Amino acid sequence: MKVSSHTVAGMVGDWQEGPGPAHQRLSDRLRLLVLDGRLSLGAAMPSERDLANTLGTSRTTVGTAYRTLVDHGYLATRSRARATVRLPDDTPAERRNDAGSATIDLSLAAPPAPVEILHAAFATALEQLPRHFERHGYDRYGTTELREAVAHWYRGRGLPTRPDHIMITNGAQHALAVLARMILSPRDRIVIDHPTYPHAIKTFLEVRARLLPVALTPSGWDTAQLREAARAAHLAYLIPDFHNPTGMSMAAGVRRDLRLPCLTVVDETMSDLALDGASPEPFAVHMPTAISIGSVSKSIWGGLRIGWIRATPSLLERVEQARPATDLGTPVVEQLATAVLLNERRTRRHKTLHQLREQREALRRALTEHLPHVHAPQPAGGMTLWATFPEPISSRLAAIAPDHGVAIAAGPRFGVGGAFERNIRLPYTLPADQLTQAIRRLAQAEQALTQGATGTHTPAPVA
Repeated sequence: MKVSSHTVAGMVGDWQEGPGPAHQRLSDRLRLLVLDGRLSLGAAMPSERDLANTLGTSRTTVGTAYRTLVDHGYLATRSRARATVRLPDDTPAERRNDAGSATIDLSLAAPPAPVEILHAAFATALEQLPRHFERHGYDRYGTTELREAVAHWYRGRGLPTRPDHIMITNGAQHALAVLARMILSPRDRIVIDHPTYPHAIKTFLEVRARLLPVALTPSGWDTAQLREAARAAHLAYLIPDFHNPTGMSMAAGVRRDLRLPCLTVVDETMSDLALDGASPEPFAVHMPTAISIGSVSKSIWGGLRIGWIRATPSLLERVEQARPATDLGTPVVEQLATAVLLNERRTRRHKTLHQLREQREALRRALTEHLPHVHAPQPAGGMTLWATFPEPISSRLAAIAPDHGVAIAAGPRFGVGGAFERNIRLPYTLPADQLTQAIRRLAQAEQALTQGATGTHTPAPVA
């Protein structure tokens, strides 16, 4: 697959901003695009001449950037052929900083496993498993027990739901991917929050959809812009509950008034993570045609790969018919365990929420002490702060941060066209002492960046 110079130019965005040599800024941006998966492995890059012309820079700048990527294992070259994207062969599984200590990973927003609760749920699931042995185990809708539990979870939140409104999936990401492949065709337009969940962006691009980003304002969702964009769209994807990455929650009045003229998918993965006040009401209370997706990856544990789709039975029938192209169903034991957790209301645990509040406060204190110039509003729930720096340094900061013992998710991962270079997402899912140490190291990385440092480490994947 060949990547055009115009495509690459759109991905790198405002790469010329910031200190340091131009070739280093360009190579850092291209390297992060490879690591984020936006430049696919094996893809053929544009020629030095073409990319230089499109970017409005010298061929020397592009050539030096390419050679830097070749030297570090991110491009492969051969005579009379385009450079192709690759990954280094010697990328270490566990990164170490220059002092030899383990890197603190702030690129993942994921809770630790609640060990005792999970043990008990799986013990109960194993007791229930024998009654499923006479069945073939390939149920594309999911077990009756879990569909009933998810429907009950929705009813408890004020949204009338029957089990035939529910399909069980292998996580919310799988739910979105199944819907995208079933609903969308190449060049269909998709309205998205901007910023938004990076794997959703990748999912839509994989089906060759065209993204219509609508910016989130400091006060939340711009309903007028959403409606305007939706007039030309086939689908809208929104995260109204403790939005990833900003942490914002859509106001009740906006939920009541927002009516989009296209099919709408709402991601409710964070719904049970209200830290200040009650959980928001389901979006579909006011827009009954909305398709809801959810999971227990954030409220319980990322290793429990169980999610769901809530939609009309007729739409789920279409999904069920299309699903065998990707998978044949969800593991039964995990479904039974998740049903136990939902029925026992374990997705909203007071101890866990209290811990998240304390860690959120610890993170904010650390920012005030070590990075006082960074603006990070306090969300009412979720797991992350959306931090804004005075200058557009996000990608370069992500490149050198592992050298100082911390990994971060650069802001452009959460947008399109190189946006959000002033932002990074900061999860507060680690213990307070690790969060404090991580921000101290991040401040050291920022200071090094202002002195012209560059990075050679590989950022971790984002979740």
